[in-house]
Amino acid sequence: MTRDNKIRILIVYDSNGGNTYRMAQQIGRGVESVSNCSAVLRAAPKVGDRSASRLPAVPDSGAPHAEPADLLDCDGLIMGSPTHFGNMSASLKHFLDQTTEQWFAGTLTGKPAAAFTSTGSMHGGQESTLLSMMVPLLHHGMLICGLPYSNPELMQTTRGGTPYGASHVSGEDGKAALSEAETSLCRALGSRVASIAAQLTAERRKEAP
Repeated sequence: MTRDNKIRILIVYDSNGGNTYRMAQQIGRGVESVSNCSAVLRAAPKVGDRSASRLPAVPDSGAPHAEPADLLDCDGLIMGSPTHFGNMSASLKHFLDQTTEQWFAGTLTGKPAAAFTSTGSMHGGQESTLLSMMVPLLHHGMLICGLPYSNPELMQTTRGGTPYGASHVSGEDGKAALSEAETSLCRALGSRVASIAAQLTAERRKEAP
C-alpha cells in the first residue's frame, strides 16, 4: 500500500508506435473507476537505449521509465507489449529478467496481474503474446486475471479483445484507433484487476493482528 492508503495498480508497457501506450491509458481509466484505486503508468526502457551512458528518467513521450523497484509499492500489476513474432517484446522481457530480487522476496506473490497487447493484423499472435507475458507472472506467484465473457464486447468485437486480456488490432500501418469494443475491454481489464486488488487488501487487513 502507498502512503496515501490507495490501492496502487502498476501498468508497465512497451510501445513502438504508441498503441500499447494508448491502451495503457484506457486501462488506467478502468483502474481509477474503482474507489480508492490509483493507476501508475511506467514505460519499459528500450533494450537499445541501455547502452547509453545515462538514460533519462522520462522518455520523449509516454510515462516515466519502469524500474524493478516500482514493484515494491504495487498492489497489482498489468503488463502490455506489442507482439513480436507471437511473443512479448525484448524490452519488456529484459525488464522482467531484472526482477529476480523481487522473486526471491516474494514481492508479487498473491497479487492480481493481467496482460494486454497490440498487433498489426487480426491473427498476428495476440493470444500467444498474452500467454508469454503470463508465464513470468505465474513464476512470481501472481493471480492471473483475464476478461470473463460477462463482458459482452468479447462476443461483439470484430477486432481486438480476448479472454486472455485486452488487445488491439492497429492495422498494417499501425494507425488504427482503438475501437469502442477494444476501449471498453481495456477499461474492464483495469477495473477487474483493481477490484480484485481491493478485495484482497481488505481480506489482508481483516487477518492482520
